[in-house]
Amino acid sequence: MGRAVTVDVLHPDNERERPSYYLLDGVDTAAGETNWTQKTDIAEFFADKHVNVVLPVGARGSFYSDWERPDPALGGVQMWETFLTRELPPLIDEHFHGSGRNAIGGLSMGALSAATLTTRDPWLYRGFAAFSGCLDTESANAKLAIRNSVSWVGGNPENMWGPDGDPAWSAHDPLSHAAALRGKAVYISTGSGTPGPESLTDPLMPQAVTFGAVLEYLVHDCTEAFQRRLEELSVPATFVFHPQGTHSWPYWQEDLHESWPLMESALSE
Repeated sequence: MGRAVTVDVLHPDNERERPSYYLLDGVDTAAGETNWTQKTDIAEFFADKHVNVVLPVGARGSFYSDWERPDPALGGVQMWETFLTRELPPLIDEHFHGSGRNAIGGLSMGALSAATLTTRDPWLYRGFAAFSGCLDTESANAKLAIRNSVSWVGGNPENMWGPDGDPAWSAHDPLSHAAALRGKAVYISTGSGTPGPESLTDPLMPQAVTFGAVLEYLVHDCTEAFQRRLEELSVPATFVFHPQGTHSWPYWQEDLHESWPLMESALSE
């Protein structure tokens, strides 16, 4: 991309070989430090675990994709898929004793991106975890949500995958390419949109109850559609439909904890 990219890495304090778990931010990822370390207990949670946790920084509104055209508002050339799948893994393996066994996860924008990267680059990942993500790029509602997300952070969505009829939209659709998930560990979770007690701990409480609730209602419907698709294909997966939960960090921290045993098992095989 012609620029330095920050990557935060949580890693064991030893030189033993270990797998790597890539975790992606949402659309509003900050420039200096991943939201995962700012808004969850991820550093404490993984402190005693034998894994590299790889946290790319600064992919704001990019959907971690290779864009068709540069976008000046988002920093110019966007080649996040190339960075994450071709450039970064060899560096992690070399400098952080990586074993070449990888999994990927994310929330919201990062959830869709984790699913997309796993279907597009199945050779690289043993599984993925998606928290509160609409794993669809083809339906009218999904396209509208993606376009609004890119525009919300100042980008031009036409620069990413072009107009609605561009084949790039289908090429990045996990729903259409779900057969590539066969043999992978898959964990997908969503809230119901109804605020639970965790919402009281969210510093953005009003947003969690309004905007976050509406978003999670929509994500819940997308998740049901993705579940139906995997059942049609007889692709095993773990789906978690929380009885409560909005589009906010307290729930994603809970998902991070609950999904780890499945990801850990995939990485250890």
